[in-house]
Amino acid sequence: QVRLVESGGGLVQPGGSLRLSCAASGSISSILTMAWYRQAPGKQRELVAHRTSSGSTYYADSVKGRFTISGDNAKGPVYLQMNSLKPEDTAVYYCNVVHNTGGRFSNDWGQGTQVTVSS
Repeated sequence: QVRLVESGGGLVQPGGSLRLSCAASGSISSILTMAWYRQAPGKQRELVAHRTSSGSTYYADSVKGRFTISGDNAKGPVYLQMNSLKPEDTAVYYCNVVHNTGGRFSNDWGQGTQVTVSS
């Protein structure tokens, strides 16, 4: 099983920017979909951004125009550029990748990275 490792989280002031990265610890190929989710304290995990191998993207209404998902469809890494951050963006962010590596379909998750938006 491939292990995904996120990085780039941290503390940022409102209006600031962060870029999250998600890299695979092992060999990965043929990414079918890539996505970022987040979970704030006391809330359910929610989908933030999603991108298919064909380039179709989805963004939650709360982040449209501020966040951008990108990445190498062949093998990653996967990125989430976050601009104009707001306190309500504070959460643990998780990357998710569905891929076909070596003829086997897998749905892998990262361990999460904390993003805190506060003055």
